[in-house]
Amino acid sequence: MTPSQKATTLAEALPYLRAFRGKTIVVRFGGQAMADPALKAGFARDVALLRLVGMKIVVVHGGGWGIDKLMRAMGTEPQRYRGHRITDERTLNVVEMALSELNQELTSLINREGGRAVGLDGQDGRFIHARPMPRPADDPQAPDLGFLGDVESIDTTLVELLLSRNFVPVVMPIGAGDDGTAYHINSDLLAGQLARALSAEKLVLMTNVAGVLDREGQLAAILKASEADVLLRDGVVHGGMVPRVNAALQAVREGVRSVHIIDGSVPSALLLEVLTAEGVGTALRSDAQAQFFADSRGYLFEE
Repeated sequence: MTPSQKATTLAEALPYLRAFRGKTIVVRFGGQAMADPALKAGFARDVALLRLVGMKIVVVHGGGWGIDKLMRAMGTEPQRYRGHRITDERTLNVVEMALSELNQELTSLINREGGRAVGLDGQDGRFIHARPMPRPADDPQAPDLGFLGDVESIDTTLVELLLSRNFVPVVMPIGAGDDGTAYHINSDLLAGQLARALSAEKLVLMTNVAGVLDREGQLAAILKASEADVLLRDGVVHGGMVPRVNAALQAVREGVRSVHIIDGSVPSALLLEVLTAEGVGTALRSDAQAQFFADSRGYLFEE
């Protein structure tokens, strides 16, 4: 790009910088981007930049690939059911080790780029209250999911305190039960719950695919909640995308303005989704906000 093109690009970002300054954005970081050093470093830089221009960024990270790699190195083959990891006691220990290492690395990278990141475990202050994930009622043969957890409630006091002091909370998806038992929580689910609890402006779910695909296998750039419901019901959305789209639906129906499912393997995907009109994935809105572009233009340029 020429200097003039770079200047034009920066100028085009101005309405978004103004609109989202002081707003909370929850980002779920996961997928193969966590395994690629260049993409991981780029994500950390983008998070630091958004924080430095005034946005309140909360990162919830996954780490499934790292967990699988460590499990296999220890002689255990990962097992899943309907996209969820079956988590016995041995698996939980591996999960905690892998997530802790990833959390420290991501926190360090954001700090290196000028952000002020703080790594958090949901057991810190027990701010993430968890309970065991129930077996599906429609499948009597469903396996015991073990220490796989669901979010019961979130005490946002600690996260809000950090945000008020210009820190970037980096949350690993572990919660604590009433008796102190640790539970591994799906990071998409946790990010959605946290976005709702914080009344976030946006929830961004970074994954390994371009976004949500329609019946023809094409990227759906914009989806209403009712349209996403149909894709789920008819099995068009399947596998690991099911909990992701469910988390997105719950979020937009409970006050999050928009949810964005994007491909984390695209360099600077987070900046492209937050600071440009085109974006890089699927934007999901509630049916009450179906006029996506008109709504966005009105919001970006309102006084």
